[in-house]
Amino acid sequence: MVCRRRCHLAEGKGRKRLRPFFVCRANSRYIDRVKHFLATSLIAASLAASLPVRADPPADPFFGADKAKHFSVSAAIAASTYGLSALVFERRQERVVLGATIALSAGYSKEVLDAVGFGDPSWKDFVWDIFGTGVGVGVAFALDAAFSPFMKPARQPGTPR
Repeated sequence: MVCRRRCHLAEGKGRKRLRPFFVCRANSRYIDRVKHFLATSLIAASLAASLPVRADPPADPFFGADKAKHFSVSAAIAASTYGLSALVFERRQERVVLGATIALSAGYSKEVLDAVGFGDPSWKDFVWDIFGTGVGVGVAFALDAAFSPFMKPARQPGTPR
């Protein structure tokens, strides 16, 4: 790299040769800053690497026995509500909405009770409630679609038989 001031060119024994870029006086302030930054970064990195690393397990892990309970109970509530709502509703959409609403309401109520002082509230528990609700409603919907008899659409008036 040759600077615009040609300070890299040096005279020596009848020929011109390039000086290293860090000899140039035009860039000396920049180079000093870079050297200072690199030295500071090297010291900070060596201090950070020398600190002991202690990996404590999180107080509320995302995968744990408690989360499996939230998942399974939400899935059971959602699927059973979907199944019981088949006695009342004909349309599958209404069954899905009712099953998901009841299961999510149960999970939300549990977390509200935990927040009030009956336990330890956790957003991770509610995430697993959502996953369980989706799986429960999905399995119930799939079983309903697979085993329900095919219903012919209602005949419109005025159409030939």
